Amino acid sequence: MAFDFSKKLQKDEGTTLVVDALNLAFRWKHNGKTDFVQEYIGTVQSLATSYNCEKIIITADQGSSSYRKKLDPGYKMNRKEKYAEQTEEEAAAFKLFFQEYEKTLAALENMYPVLRYDGVEADDIAAHLVKFQTRYGLDKVWLVSSDRDWDLLINDTVSRFSYVTRKEVTKANWSDHYDVSMEEYISLKCLTGDKGDNVPGIPGVGPKRAQSLIEQFGDAMSVYDAVPLGGSYKYIQSVNLHAEQILKNYELMDLLTYCDDAIGVENINDIEGKLINED
Repeated sequence: MAFDFSKKLQKDEGTTLVVDALNLAFRWKHNGKTDFVQEYIGTVQSLATSYNCEKIIITADQGSSSYRKKLDPGYKMNRKEKYAEQTEEEAAAFKLFFQEYEKTLAALENMYPVLRYDGVEADDIAAHLVKFQTRYGLDKVWLVSSDRDWDLLINDTVSRFSYVTRKEVTKANWSDHYDVSMEEYISLKCLTGDKGDNVPGIPGVGPKRAQSLIEQFGDAMSVYDAVPLGGSYKYIQSVNLHAEQILKNYELMDLLTYCDDAIGVENINDIEGKLINED
């Protein structure tokens, strides 16, 4: 496997490591550590060495997505409810973790571009970078995140490494991870939803039924266009009844299409200033 912290390679011009900052920080949260600034920086640098990266870009959440909250007030509400149920001890530990996380970001800002904007999620920033790879000179990208939503960004020159599974997801090994194609992945998500983000799918439609619908109609948008579907199965009737959820889910989860809407013009200008005019 390519992931070898000890490997020393000459860095490739145009190869970039894009880090999901908070996602990676949870590596230390899960281990109960509250002193991890230097370890975090060392991990990022080791990953960059392993993947032969010339550049490192840090992407960071600043609260939940304002864009998605407007579309669906229930977006990620499950997480807010979960945090509200914390014990005093758990809340105190979480506070210490975020204090160290902020110290980590402050240290990283002295070394690499840190892209973080109020009401914008790291997913959308990463999607914007991938969408405009040529503009930013990102010939090849390694994404660092355990969030499978980031697999929506994978292409010929973009791959993902997860510190949780310690596995890579690439175009070449895509079929080892998914039963649908890369192009069909967004359709699968739009039909099944995302429990982690509190995005509902079509009731009664799990991965297998979603795959069947995609095979029959081509993609989730074509499923929507074909409504009302014929058939007496309950899940077919559920699709007919909840078809509008498909359209909403595209807006909530299709990162490449809607990332710029989620980031905003002013923040995109700032990204361009940091990455294009950095020299």
